[in-house]
Amino acid sequence: MGVTNILFLCSRNRRRSPTAERVFADREGIETDSAGLAPDAEVRLSLDQLQWADLVVVMEKKHRSALARQFGPHIARTRVVCLDIPDRYDFMDPELIEQLERKMARYV
Repeated sequence: MGVTNILFLCSRNRRRSPTAERVFADREGIETDSAGLAPDAEVRLSLDQLQWADLVVVMEKKHRSALARQFGPHIARTRVVCLDIPDRYDFMDPELIEQLERKMARYV
């Protein structure tokens, strides 16, 4: 089996998605990236990132909606999953990491 490219998305790419990118970056057979959907995101989601991704992981349902609004035709064949992790954690928060690992277990 080859490498799976996983793209993590949240609003501003400051806490949840960069944490997820780092937590799963060293897993064998996985490449990770992260971005945000808000105009003021640290790294704003690009079409190149979406085309690279085998799996797109959003943190909240509102991110799935924003993704569909902003990139609708480009995600028709892309697998998108929602982890339902609220925006109440700091970057690399141990509780956030535990939730990410638990909720991503079926995908990695």
